[in-house]
Amino acid sequence: MASSNPRTNTPKPEGGGGGLTRREKMNGLERQTKLNQEEQEEEEGFSHGDPPPFRLADVRAAIPKHCWVKDPWKSMSYVVRDLVVVFALMGIAFSLDSWGFWPFYWFAQGTMFWALFVLGHDWRAKISWPRMVRVVIGHGSFSNSNTLNSVVGHILHSSILVPYHGWRISHRTHHANHGHVEKDESWHPWPETLYRSVPNSTRMLRYTAPFPLFAYPFYLAWREPGKKGSHFHPESDLFTSSEKLDVVTSTICWCAMVALLATLCFIFGPTPVLKLYGVPYLVFVMWIDLVTYLHHHGHGEETLPWYRGKEWNFLRGGLTTLDRDYGVFNKIHHDIGTHVVHHLFPQIPHYHLVEATEAVKPILGKYYKEPKRSQGPFPFHLIESFLNSLRINHFVSDSGDVVYYQTDPHLAIDGVSKYSM
Repeated sequence: MASSNPRTNTPKPEGGGGGLTRREKMNGLERQTKLNQEEQEEEEGFSHGDPPPFRLADVRAAIPKHCWVKDPWKSMSYVVRDLVVVFALMGIAFSLDSWGFWPFYWFAQGTMFWALFVLGHDWRAKISWPRMVRVVIGHGSFSNSNTLNSVVGHILHSSILVPYHGWRISHRTHHANHGHVEKDESWHPWPETLYRSVPNSTRMLRYTAPFPLFAYPFYLAWREPGKKGSHFHPESDLFTSSEKLDVVTSTICWCAMVALLATLCFIFGPTPVLKLYGVPYLVFVMWIDLVTYLHHHGHGEETLPWYRGKEWNFLRGGLTTLDRDYGVFNKIHHDIGTHVVHHLFPQIPHYHLVEATEAVKPILGKYYKEPKRSQGPFPFHLIESFLNSLRINHFVSDSGDVVYYQTDPHLAIDGVSKYSM
C-alpha cells in the first residue's frame, strides 16, 4: 500500500541560530503532537489509514431498526419550530430597532438560518445511484416522498440563497466520494502541484482566518481551484444532462428570492433589509463554513488520512470525518455534529443520529474519534481547532494512495506570511 506519512513529509520549520521563534515553537508542538499520536498508534498496532476490520454491513447491523424510520410529521414539526423562531426573532428586532438588541439578533438569526439549511439538507430528494452505493446514499431522510422533500427543500434553501438542486447534486458527489483526494467535493485537500500553482493571494485567502469563513457563496458560484463549474448553471461540469431542468428550477427559485430582497430594499430601504436579513445571512455563511471545515479537517490526535486509487472505498472514505460537539447548538442545529454516522448512512433522520452514533461506536472502535467536549454552553474550543488546522493542514502529496496533510512553513501563522500578496 503506497502511502505518504506525515512524519516524513511534514517540512521542518524554518529558523536559525539561537532561540526558537514563537512560530517555530508552535510548528514544533503541532508536529510533536502528530508524532506522538502516530507512535501510539504504531505501538498499539493501529493506524487509521489501514483498512478497517469490519464491513459497512456490520456497522449498519448495529443500528437499531427504529433509527431508520422517517416520520414526516415529526420532521415537519422541526420545520415549523425553526420558522416560528425565525419570524419571532425578526418581529422582535423590527419592533425594538435597538442597537442593544441587534447584535444578539444577528447571531441568533444567523444560527437559525443554519438550522434551516440543515433541515433543507435533510429534505434532499432521493436520487439514483450505482448499485454498489445506492443502499447507503441519498438523503431523503425526512420523508419517503420525493415531491414533499423537493418542495420543502426549495423553500428552505431558497430562503437563505442556496440553489437547492445545484447544491444537492454537488453534495451528493461529496458523500459518494468523501475522503478521495481528487473526487471529493467539499473542503478536500489540494495536491502539492495545485497548491503551488495558485496565486499567492488565493493561497492566503484559503488558509488565513477569517477569510475561509466567507467562502461558501464563492464556492456556489465558482467552486474552487482545480474544479470548474457553477451550482447555478445547468451546463456546469457538476451536472448530467438529465439534471439540467432541476438546476434551472433551483436557479429560478434563487433568483426569485434575490428579486424579493431587492423589492423589499426598494420599499423599505436597504438598511432595514441589511439589518434583518443581510447580516444574519453572513453569520449563516460563517456557520456553514466553520462546521463543514471542522468535520473534514483534523490535527494532532485527530489527524486523518485521505485516499486515492484502489485504497479508497466508501467505508474508508466515510470514516475520514470527525464528530464535533457544538455545546448548546447541538440540538438547535439538529445534531449535525454526529457527522460520522451521517456520512455512512445519510438517510437516517437527524433525530436518530445521536442514538445511531452510540450504537456503532463499539463496531468502529479506534476508527471513531471522540469529539472534544465543550466546557460550557458555547463551543469556544472549536475556534482553537479551526485556527490550528488552518495553520498546519495545507496540501497533500501529488503521489501516494494513502496521504496526510502537510504543512507549508512559509504560509501564514497568526496572520503573518512570508509570501507577498
